[in-house]
Amino acid sequence: MREYAAQTGSEVFVICASIEAEIAELDDDERAMFLEDLGVKEAGLDKLISASYRTLGLMSFLTAGEDETRAWTIKIGTKAPQAAGKIHSDFERGFIKAEVVNYKVLLELGSLAAAREKGLVGIEGKEYVVKDGDVILFRFNV
Repeated sequence: MREYAAQTGSEVFVICASIEAEIAELDDDERAMFLEDLGVKEAGLDKLISASYRTLGLMSFLTAGEDETRAWTIKIGTKAPQAAGKIHSDFERGFIKAEVVNYKVLLELGSLAAAREKGLVGIEGKEYVVKDGDVILFRFNV
């Protein structure tokens, strides 16, 4: 199977339903220890989701506010206005600019304000191609 997958540019990985069921019942710390004990970096379900996204040409960007952080699925190569349109058509129609920071930078610094202070938030226009893991604050006017 692995040989055929290699010839066709496909992916193969093993998923054990009983192990996945055990993982699903664990909290984050227990899950990390369990996976480490198994000698694997990620659960089979996580591998399946990642492979599905790659196969379908999809990726995610995030929006974050005081009450909610949300991931939005878009096609790879999507420009900022069209990504904004995934949230609401008015966002795409009235797109002005996007404030963009990578989620890893945001997690490390703890806030958008801290990222701005360090000059790590980009101001992007209509031609910006959204990257996987971007956290975006859309500016628009309708």
